[in-house]
Amino acid sequence: MANGSEVYAAGRGLQLSVRAVGWFMLAAVPIYFLNNYLTFVMGWPGVAPVFAGMSEGAADMRAWGQLGLYLAGGLLVLLYVAKTAAAHLRDDAARISAFNAYLVRAAFWAVFLIGIIDTSISFLRIEGILPYLVGAGLSDELGRVHFRGPYVHIPLMFVALIIAIKSKTLGVHWLALLVVLAELLIVITRFIFSYEQAFMGDLVRFWYAALFLFASAYTLVEEGHVRVDVFYAGFTNKTKGFVNAVGSLFMGITFCWTIIFVGLGTPTSIVYSPVANFEISQSGFGMQVKYLMAAFLVVFAITMLIQFVSYLMEAVADYLDQPGHKEHEASPSAG
Repeated sequence: MANGSEVYAAGRGLQLSVRAVGWFMLAAVPIYFLNNYLTFVMGWPGVAPVFAGMSEGAADMRAWGQLGLYLAGGLLVLLYVAKTAAAHLRDDAARISAFNAYLVRAAFWAVFLIGIIDTSISFLRIEGILPYLVGAGLSDELGRVHFRGPYVHIPLMFVALIIAIKSKTLGVHWLALLVVLAELLIVITRFIFSYEQAFMGDLVRFWYAALFLFASAYTLVEEGHVRVDVFYAGFTNKTKGFVNAVGSLFMGITFCWTIIFVGLGTPTSIVYSPVANFEISQSGFGMQVKYLMAAFLVVFAITMLIQFVSYLMEAVADYLDQPGHKEHEASPSAG
């Protein structure tokens, strides 16, 4: 009886720990973005001076405040986990995965709407039609990415967030079809009408990049990523759970945070700099979406991070032999 109680307590403790770690990973994402805004836009010092100030005996109170955001987030996570101690790992995983599916749907609708609208604007500009539709002044403004980004692209993103609430499909399958249609349009106009513009190729690249980066989290849900399973295929579900949990925590989640830190860590980072400066390609009347394509890397990292957290919880549930295991592939292992 004592051994059974100890095993139960250990499993219970592991479950609570994994839930706390997982939810904190998710809470840290918006806190990190808020801190970046305070640091890069508002001129706050960031959290680094706190640790430097420990040896010097002083630190900016704003730096302590930014560090306090993470501490507050961790405290809220612990309170939530304690309050919902009876919740199952698979229930948390399902909620997290459902929210991630919403983000992927929203991202699909965003790139679809922005692709159509931005391409239309570029076409009307290069053909000299836009001034007749919106006036010369607004036409000139739409030719500037610092106007088109905040007043066209960003509102379309909010529209996408609303549409995604009602939408029932992830959209990645349709995005693949759109890539084919966009490429087909180039072939038809080039070889039949001898007409081709830079924005046409930009649209293909815009949708193609989104297809692969946004569909990665969905592919993880369906166990569709390439796996070297010479040994894995013969493991029991419990062993698979252990392998998946370790891989999710020390490879998947770590990899996603590395992308976020490297891409957004400083004002000159490879993602933050082009996004903050609304960087565009030098292709004349092409689409003005290069800065968004840089942001795709962060969308990829965030959606994969969220899905890895869900995957971690599912894996630990398998390790603890909790009911509700989902078999994604034919396997000789039985639980």
